[in-house]
Amino acid sequence: MSRATRELGFSWPALAAPRVVLHDLGVIEEGTFVNGLFVFVPPLCWIAAVLWRRPPRPFLTTVVVGAFYAVFLTAGHQLLWEESFGATAPALGGNLAGLAPAAQEGILRTAAAVSGIVTGTAVGAVTGAVAALLCRLVPDRESVGGPR
Repeated sequence: MSRATRELGFSWPALAAPRVVLHDLGVIEEGTFVNGLFVFVPPLCWIAAVLWRRPPRPFLTTVVVGAFYAVFLTAGHQLLWEESFGATAPALGGNLAGLAPAAQEGILRTAAAVSGIVTGTAVGAVTGAVAALLCRLVPDRESVGGPR
């Protein structure tokens, strides 16, 4: 067992990356029930996995899962940039509107990457806080007589 597996309690984190692909390709739309499932079910699964496995550091475990999600979120958005925006690629306004289109795209892609990393890690942190709290409130399987 690797040190990371011992510390985190999982050898392979569950990821919510499919939503990125489906959203960027226009298969699912913001505000729909299906989109909501893709947004909220994965973090709920992360919490369930923490409650099931009882890693030694539930908050850290879920933050790391969120960070992995953030990397996949960012990579997915970057890889699907053209498919997502097509001919209506975003552009900068104001004083930066005079920049070359390639420079504007570079700035926007960098901002999107930073946003993806922050968002995914924040989802992991919020989910981790909920998971850590639930680990304190909900007895584990050994406490109630179940196999571990």
